[in-house]
Order: sequence, then structure tokens, then C-alpha cells
Amino acid sequence: MTLQLQRCDRVAPQRWRNGAGFTRELLAWPSAAEWQLRISVADIDDDAPFSAFPGVERWFAVLVGAGVALQLPEGRRVLDADSPPLHFAGEAAPGCTLIGGPTRDLNLMARRGSGRATMQRAEAGAVFAPHQGLRALFVAEAATLQVDGVDALRLEAFSLAWSEAAWGVWRLADAPAPPRAWWLGLDAAHAA
Repeated sequence: MTLQLQRCDRVAPQRWRNGAGFTRELLAWPSAAEWQLRISVADIDDDAPFSAFPGVERWFAVLVGAGVALQLPEGRRVLDADSPPLHFAGEAAPGCTLIGGPTRDLNLMARRGSGRATMQRAEAGAVFAPHQGLRALFVAEAATLQVDGVDALRLEAFSLAWSEAAWGVWRLADAPAPPRAWWLGLDAAHAA
């Protein structure tokens, strides 16, 4: 099986759908035109609403910066770099207010009906071995991805590694404590 790699500094920023910010698309799977799963890193420099994505489930995590306050239909949520990823409906398009300046943020989007998507914090040494068709690791600080106990790939800060097939036991190694890393995936076998 092959591991794919993408780094933020190798991807040109593009405007958000609503024009209010910029994002770097690290992965659009299976294709950019007809993605079922999309992973991106956004730079938020000003208060602005998120773009609406009807029919999409979203996950959001603050990577760098003091944090944000998101105004969702169920209420206000404040997130910082220590918060777990927030899951919300793409239709919500929450208003976003910066707390103490710009942020850089990780986004996962999955079209409803494409399968069960996941985004969770990675703990150093903890195993990630879902039965997913696509799995990924994003790191905000340099770390090593081990597969079946062997160093498979050294990731620089702000990098995404992924595989389109579920294989092996993945583990995060050589990461600062606590690690600033996230497991992401899509289990297409659980499509609605």
C-alpha cells in the first residue's frame, strides 16, 4: 500500500466559497470535482461567517492562535488549540469571531451518504487502526507515522499523510507532548 503526502506550504491558498477567507485544500477524495471527503487548512484573519455547504458534515479544529467563537443554531461555541474537534452541519455556516487575532484551522468535510467520517486528536503512542477505506494523519508539528511498528513516514509540521485503503496499525511517534495531531478518515462501508 502507498502512503500519500501533502504539505500546506506546497498548496496555493484559494478563497472560501463565500469569499470571506482563504483555505488550502490538502485532499479532495476521490476527486476535486466530485469529492466525498475534503481536508483543508484555513487561515482566518478577520471575523466572518463560514461558507455554507448543504448536504455536508463538517469537523473543525483550531491549530494555531488564541481561538474562535462560532455562532451555531444550537448556541455559541468557543474553541482554542486545546479543544477537541467540533462537528456540525455544513448548512449551519456559523458566524466566526476571532479571539485575540488570526487563527489557522483544520477542516474535514464529508458529503452525507458517502460514509462515516471521523476526526479526533491523536495521542502519542496510541493506536489508530479503523476499518476505514481512507485514513489520514495531520500534524501541526513534526512527527513520525509508524505503520505496524515501523517508521513509515516522517512528517514536517502542517503535513497530511493518507492512504486510500485500510491497512496496518498506525501510531504517532516522535511527537511533542502533548501532540498537535489529528486522525481523520472515511468508512465508505457505512454509507447511507
